[in-house]
Amino acid sequence: MNCLVAGVDEVGRGPLVGDVVTAAVILDPEQTINGLTDSKKLSAKKREALLIDIKAKALAYCIGRASPREIDELNILHATMLAMQRAVQGLKIQPDLVRVDGNRCPKWQYKSEAVVKGDLKHAEISAASILAKVTRDKEMYELDQKHPEYGFAKHKGYPTKQHFEALALHGPIAEHRMSFKPVQVAATKG
Repeated sequence: MNCLVAGVDEVGRGPLVGDVVTAAVILDPEQTINGLTDSKKLSAKKREALLIDIKAKALAYCIGRASPREIDELNILHATMLAMQRAVQGLKIQPDLVRVDGNRCPKWQYKSEAVVKGDLKHAEISAASILAKVTRDKEMYELDQKHPEYGFAKHKGYPTKQHFEALALHGPIAEHRMSFKPVQVAATKG
């Protein structure tokens, strides 16, 4: 019997707004998905095409997340670990091994290994990277529709000059991470 390996990656640790989004993916060893790599190295169009392939061919996949409030309560590292736990626990098939992109794994019952630059080394982590990125980017486009004055579709919530200027002018919205220093500064000016 094949060892079921889940790949896990996150998107959204650095932004000032929105959830930190994680994905867990167990690929089918019988199915090939060409073009898997670190999501940041792919165009949005290529990520969308790969996402369709991943969802069609993976044995299991799940999105996990932690909200801005959870990030504020726990800190971004612990919230990311919680989101990773949620993604793996949500898989319809439980893995024998979990490979996590980065240098640490959550504290959990799964046999696991942290792999620095894992999204370049392991297809299952690449697939998780793409799934998490497409999901979070879509949420930033949706937030941009509700709050176009912030430019979320362009900068995806990251701390850019445009985002700082919008924060200074309009103050934070409910989806901002209030524990992040630039958001605190904008909130006290309001």
